[in-house]
Amino acid sequence: MKDNTERVYKMIFAGVYPMYVQKVERKGRTKAELDQVIFWLTGYDAKSLQDQIDRKTTFETFFAEAPALNPNSSKITGMICGYRIEDIEDPLMQKVRYLDKLVDEVAKGRKMEKILRE
Repeated sequence: MKDNTERVYKMIFAGVYPMYVQKVERKGRTKAELDQVIFWLTGYDAKSLQDQIDRKTTFETFFAEAPALNPNSSKITGMICGYRIEDIEDPLMQKVRYLDKLVDEVAKGRKMEKILRE
């Protein structure tokens, strides 16, 4: 995974976000539901998320500036991109994969209360 790590960190969140939106909308879910899981994971709100998009921050900056990673994020487990999330040692890569997993769960139609692991 090391070879991919730096590339992922430097990806622009604003470039990936529309793909997240397309993915969930293609499956009959909404941008509002996507935003809800992003807010839950990162502590961003609508204004601060839009600021990250407008500033074209990298994933590295996006997570570094996140107001508060949800304490229940460690309950996000399973496989994503061929890796078991709970076994990823790099903290930033693990956060990126948490987000990927949440987006997948929204797209798969999972109930929000299950996704948000309350």
